[in-house]
Amino acid sequence: MNLDFIFRRRSIRQFTDQPVEPEKIDAILKAAMAAPSAHNRRPWHFIVIRNRPSLNTIAERHPYAKMLFTAPLAVAVCGDRQVSVKRWDQDCAAATENILLSLPALGLGGVWIGYHPVEPSSDFLRAMLHLPENIAVFCLVAVGYPAESKEPRTQYDARAVHHEQW
Repeated sequence: MNLDFIFRRRSIRQFTDQPVEPEKIDAILKAAMAAPSAHNRRPWHFIVIRNRPSLNTIAERHPYAKMLFTAPLAVAVCGDRQVSVKRWDQDCAAATENILLSLPALGLGGVWIGYHPVEPSSDFLRAMLHLPENIAVFCLVAVGYPAESKEPRTQYDARAVHHEQW
């Protein structure tokens, strides 16, 4: 059983300045939308951000998004809280993981940048992205061609595995 595609998923925070091709962006979004979704509601929406001033603004304002200073794009994973009141964030998490798992197969790297639940003082993305009231930012994913190399790995820890009960 080959699970290398999972073990090759690593957090990449340094990127070259090579732009990501439109067909690769489409492939990333198709992977995202192949994720499971509670009751197949698919509350997700994705905002592809390539504008350098916008990426720099996010990097300046978000304390954990400094890699956006070099990433050629970010995907804002958003959820419609009217479509899925209770599970939109779980559905967005599944879509985000699919994005991250798709990147190595495309020769790309990326990193999950947490956002939800946001503190009101840092909710600058809502205005910046012109979000309707029912749409919430779940996270951002920085995407680009890696300027760093990391070996595949597993973080398996048998101490965290329990059978039948604790």
